[in-house]
Amino acid sequence: MNRLQDATSPYLLQHAGNPVDWHPWGEEAFAEARQRDVPLLISVGYSACHWCHVMAHESFEDPDTARLMNEHFVNVKVDREERPDVDAVYMSATQAMIHQGGWPMTVFATPEGHPFYCGTYFPRPQFQRLLRGVRDAWAGDRATVTEQGSKVVEALNAHTTLPTGPLPGEETLALAVRNLRESFDEERGGFGGAPKFPPSMVLEFLLRSGESEMSGRTLESMARGGMYDQLGGGFARYSVDAGWVVPHFEKMLYDNALLLRVYTHWWKASRTPLARRVALETAEWLLRELRTAEGGFASALDADSEGEEGRFYVWTPEQLREVLGDEDGDWATRLFEVRGTFEHGTSVLQLLTDPGSDDAARFDDVRARLLAARERRVRPGRDDKVVASWNGLAIAALAETGTVFDRPDLVAAARQAAELLEDVHMDGGRLLRTSRDGRAGRNAGVLEDYANLAEGLIALYGVTGETRWHRLAGSLLDTVLDRFGDGEGGFYDTADDAERLFQRPQDPTDNATPSGQYAAAGALLSYSALTGSARHREAAYAALGTVSVLATGHARFAGWGLAVARAALSGPVEVAVVGPMDDPRTRALHREALLADVPGLVVALGDGQGVPPGGPELLEGRGPVGGAPAAYVCRGFTCRMPVTTPEELRAELADRPPGR
Repeated sequence: MNRLQDATSPYLLQHAGNPVDWHPWGEEAFAEARQRDVPLLISVGYSACHWCHVMAHESFEDPDTARLMNEHFVNVKVDREERPDVDAVYMSATQAMIHQGGWPMTVFATPEGHPFYCGTYFPRPQFQRLLRGVRDAWAGDRATVTEQGSKVVEALNAHTTLPTGPLPGEETLALAVRNLRESFDEERGGFGGAPKFPPSMVLEFLLRSGESEMSGRTLESMARGGMYDQLGGGFARYSVDAGWVVPHFEKMLYDNALLLRVYTHWWKASRTPLARRVALETAEWLLRELRTAEGGFASALDADSEGEEGRFYVWTPEQLREVLGDEDGDWATRLFEVRGTFEHGTSVLQLLTDPGSDDAARFDDVRARLLAARERRVRPGRDDKVVASWNGLAIAALAETGTVFDRPDLVAAARQAAELLEDVHMDGGRLLRTSRDGRAGRNAGVLEDYANLAEGLIALYGVTGETRWHRLAGSLLDTVLDRFGDGEGGFYDTADDAERLFQRPQDPTDNATPSGQYAAAGALLSYSALTGSARHREAAYAALGTVSVLATGHARFAGWGLAVARAALSGPVEVAVVGPMDDPRTRALHREALLADVPGLVVALGDGQGVPPGGPELLEGRGPVGGAPAAYVCRGFTCRMPVTTPEELRAELADRPPGR
């Protein structure tokens, strides 16, 4: 009996019709494995994963393979996005055993959950041989198998965490920049060779450090290559080549939220038109493609449509001429580099140079017609579960972008997503990781959920001045401090009352998103800057202790920690804007503060009548000057003389902090 039909995960629902007797992760599966005295087969993936779909079609939909699985194993299907803790511990085992990882992840484990054989994708003939081999080993050499599982668990639990040190100083951050330069691709941007992933957190650090060469080259190259959707906006997961030409076509919320914020910050630093265009197109793509009916943001779009990877996005010259006519079709073929860069003579669109000003209207018309034609194709599937962590990233990005580019609709979308998370994902003061169709899943939030949502809420408060968001961020961060600490300045990825796995996951390094530890450090630092809380500031500093260890040799895996450390060394700068909310002078000061290119800047907005209920202490004692709205620029709650005009505020903020 397949037990996935009631799941809230679209990935699990994709497997609800398999002939495999799937269980969701849970005690029921472990109990059955013990009762039947058979191993667990744990299959971990996610809905936008191309090779997950391939293995599903080849093996999990095949009756003969399913029969082998059902007769000899208890089969457990896990959505890694819904259960990142389960994914993390078994990925550690997989990497330890085969020195690589990826999805789908295939794990054979004892009824106690101890992994004894791990792999990733297996073609059907190889997978069937593996099933028979594990079956025979379990029946004929049980002692060796269980001993292997025990040794794996023992070795993983003996693994020590990174040593820690004090808050990184200027010398450490300079060493990190030099380390990044060693792997920087000067010709094509990015770091290292193929495949190339968007280094969002590293780019944030470089922008905060005034390193315009590496950041600008990478941001422009990504935006002009095939990894960026030149028609509809938004970024694919990564480039399979070193030149950003051919993407792996899945589109993830977390990538686009992080990149939206980075491109907005690039515009603030450079006023580059490309940065503005890409930021706004990406924001509009988020609202058009990923926004759910409840106001949250869906997790991802698949790489495949009609069974082919990238089919929705690629073009041939003939297809361009069919839509545009011969003259415009030939022009678009040259402009978008349609020269067989992908499979079967198709191409991913690139825009290596902008059309001239005389062709601007033609360019807009061609893009609009191609996008309309593409909309008639079969669309990739969408994973419409709402993940708290990634929605937190989207809230921060949309709130900031909406303010910078005077797009109140983007700020409104950020607010609506925050309202959904407050209404649906909060349960008894604790955070649930996912929801779908307005119904919360049952999985507890992990560290990144609390930290990234707090980060988003602090940004939303700074933009709107609505104290409810500041108050909720504080509640989330109190839970982080009370439930996730490791006693040595770091944080575990799961709470102290979370489900016990064979290992309590803890990884301070960045992956596709900021590590939970560095995300927590950033939110704690911002909150302390708004409140003056020594507890939160000291916790932020302690969580950054591993950055010094990674900075000199592995800076690419500590980008967000480095960015937060840069903000900490810069203050961070605190701006309190006070005055009647309906006074245009207050709004002008508030906007000027939010436009500032200052690392880790936090903004508090009040009416000048003291601290409102639930508001930040930064507003205490800050009032209008001579009856006029005023702005106070502070560090560590020590403020300069207040100013009353945007020009004066701009001058105050242009007094660059260290590193700029």
